[in-house]
Amino acid sequence: LLVESGGGLVQPGGSLRLSCVVSGFELSTSEMAWVRQAPGKGLEWVSSFRNDIANAYHADSVRGRFIISIDSAKNTMYLQMNSLQFDDTGVYYCAKGCNMRTMDCDVWGQGTQVTVSS
Repeated sequence: LLVESGGGLVQPGGSLRLSCVVSGFELSTSEMAWVRQAPGKGLEWVSSFRNDIANAYHADSVRGRFIISIDSAKNTMYLQMNSLQFDDTGVYYCAKGCNMRTMDCDVWGQGTQVTVSS
């Protein structure tokens, strides 16, 4: 089970931190991702790691602004989002076991809305 939180309305240049609480499996040794969907567009991979948070990757569109991290003790994955831009608006999902080419994932959270607006 994956449960996201932390979305909201923020002005351009602002920050948000998304959380994804997981249950039923070991977070630190799993293949996890953050995926987003902008209004009227398809799913877009944002950030992910496989088996080890040290092996984290970020999409070019967010690299240097977003950081994926985990707290194993809390079974929680985070996405720290800084310098938010209008194009970052969308529903953000945490997901487990994703094929990044097809965006087919084994488990999805319910999503949390992020809106960047002035």
